[in-house]
Amino acid sequence: MAATDLSKLCLHTITTKNWSLETAIEKYLEKGIGGISVWRNYLEGKDPGQTRSLLADSGLKVVSLVRGGFFTGITQKERQEAINDNKIAIEEAASIGTDMVVLVCGAAPGQTLDESRHQIKRGIEQILTHAEDYKVRLAIEPLHPMYADTRSAINTMVQANEMAEYFDSEYVGVAVDVYHIWWDAHLESQIRRCGKNNNLFAFHLCDWRNPTRDMLNDRAIMGEGVIPLQEIINMVKEAGFKDFNEVEIFSNQYWSEDHDEFLDKIIQAYQKYNY
Repeated sequence: MAATDLSKLCLHTITTKNWSLETAIEKYLEKGIGGISVWRNYLEGKDPGQTRSLLADSGLKVVSLVRGGFFTGITQKERQEAINDNKIAIEEAASIGTDMVVLVCGAAPGQTLDESRHQIKRGIEQILTHAEDYKVRLAIEPLHPMYADTRSAINTMVQANEMAEYFDSEYVGVAVDVYHIWWDAHLESQIRRCGKNNNLFAFHLCDWRNPTRDMLNDRAIMGEGVIPLQEIINMVKEAGFKDFNEVEIFSNQYWSEDHDEFLDKIIQAYQKYNY
């Protein structure tokens, strides 16, 4: 990819958090960015048909809808509510013209991680037919172990691969986010495994700030932190991944700054790597 080619760059709307969907589309297009991943809160109060038309007319590729999941719960009522919400997310994805929902799978304090993983498996089982009917893929995103208390009991590439392979479906795969998996000693073999099974659905970029000032909202722009990004990019490329490189940055610092300047910094950083 040439240094000036942004056709495979995708921005998550949460990255430029302060912009409306309409503004984000306009600003991304001005820079030549090729894709957008839409967070569900940006759809609230909007007409699905009008939103689909807005996105389709823009020419941006709608890479994914973020996010589904959170299948775990102490009570059956909680778990059923999650199933119902995931079915809605699948329908929302189809309605705006994307074929992928990213799953942050969930964890529940008060029960074991094994029980949470069982509930995640059962949850995906219960929405898979719905996903197939709408032709929407489900991308299981392993999260860093620091989120194993409430956000996800799927914390390694091994766990994500095993979960995806259990279903043996073209509609279930893995989202690889460098923030969550860069530390994994088995990363290269597991990314290769993911690619070999055609389960590598998504690739998310940012960096790990040192020192990290907030466990959730202190991600860095690529190159500002300690993640060996080019090494991981090479692993993903060698695994056969040819889709969009999605920038997903949660940052109290950058959200408080001018978003036009923030976007320029992201683009400049993105162009330093060989995809």
